[in-house]
Amino acid sequence: QVQLVESGGGLVRPGQSLKLSCKVSEDFGFDRPMAWYRQSPGNQRELVAYITSGGTSNVENPAKDRYTIARDNSKRILYLQMNNLKPEDPGRYFCNRMYGVAAWGPGTQVTVSS
Repeated sequence: QVQLVESGGGLVRPGQSLKLSCKVSEDFGFDRPMAWYRQSPGNQRELVAYITSGGTSNVENPAKDRYTIARDNSKRILYLQMNNLKPEDPGRYFCNRMYGVAAWGPGTQVTVSS
C-alpha cells in the first residue's frame, strides 16, 4: 500500500525555522517529480514547491527566498527547509507527486505564533 508520512511540523515563533520530512513507501515510485503542498483553513490545497528526480527545483512565491526543497532518493525522503517563518506560512503541509497525486498522507501542521 502506497504510503506517505510527513513529519517535522510544530509551533514556532516568527523568524524561526522548521525542516519538514516526508517518507514514502517503497512501492510509491519515488523516481518522479515530488512536491510539497499546503492547506490552510478555508483554502484549497496549494503547491508550495517541487523537485524533479534529478534535483531541479522550484519554490513558489512568496516563500521562494525562504524555503528549500530537497530529496534523498536512496532513502525515499522529501524535505522542506523553512526559514524565517512568517504569519502567512501556517497550515498543514503534505507531500505527494507533482503530477498524478497518490492518496494523501496525514500531513504535518505548521503553526507560527508569537
